[in-house]
Amino acid sequence: MSKIRLKGVFPPVVTPFKAGGDLDLEAFESNITKWNAYDLAGYLVLGSNGETVYLTEEEKLSLVESALRRKKPGHHVMVGTGMESLRETLSLTNKVARLGADSALVLTPNYYLGAMTDEALIAYFTALADQSEIPILIYNVPKFTHLNIRPEVVRTLSRHPNIIGMKDSTGDIPQMATWLRIVPEDFNLIVGTASAWYPALSLGVRTGILALANCNPKECIEVQSTFDLGDDKTAYEIYQRVFPINTAVTGTFGISGLKYACDRVGFTGGHVRSPLLPLKEEAKKAIDDILAKAGIL
Repeated sequence: MSKIRLKGVFPPVVTPFKAGGDLDLEAFESNITKWNAYDLAGYLVLGSNGETVYLTEEEKLSLVESALRRKKPGHHVMVGTGMESLRETLSLTNKVARLGADSALVLTPNYYLGAMTDEALIAYFTALADQSEIPILIYNVPKFTHLNIRPEVVRTLSRHPNIIGMKDSTGDIPQMATWLRIVPEDFNLIVGTASAWYPALSLGVRTGILALANCNPKECIEVQSTFDLGDDKTAYEIYQRVFPINTAVTGTFGISGLKYACDRVGFTGGHVRSPLLPLKEEAKKAIDDILAKAGIL
């Protein structure tokens, strides 16, 4: 059986909260409707930028239901279902599968970091994929997990019929080049940061799950569309123009900065959930200046 082939841009969608910390499903659905106007490949719900670690299971399932209800026909809905144990990850994965999710993005377990050997990771993802009702993608994000999955693990897991890809958020282009050499052609290697989007396209990567696509979907899509037309110069210029925005909303100011940028360009970022702190006024001014310089405001 052939694996699902993915191509295009996915925003790892933000989760709007109200001032008191409650989930704002109305704003979430409004964002999905607005993103539907762009030529996106789909959505990642419950990713790192969605503050998924702060959500209850009930909230997670509500967000998935909302995304599926509002999604554009043909859009692929990927859901972050990684928990620390196989039992809990499998439970959540199959619950979202039964709601209609298309695939599950699963974080590498990391709490008992020293025990997460190659053998442990291979056993975990293999058992999960064997029992999952939807295809699985691996999520490699050492920034949060302090675990960088090794090439031999990727090589082995990429050959499982129900493991269809991996999102790599390191931005490490040499590492991406290594993985491209060792995985089958039908394995979806996905770049997980807009800072590496243009270089990854140059390597042959065709899919990006990009935080920047929350607030700048048009530009993220245009980097790829112009590149695919052979206009490398324009693709590179767009990439460089929005690069400082990506740095601001994924590194310098984090999720509160990303949400503020969304608010400024017509989407609803909403509040962050504690213990994350709201953005200070000087940070808002800095983001406004970056957006203005990029021609977004």
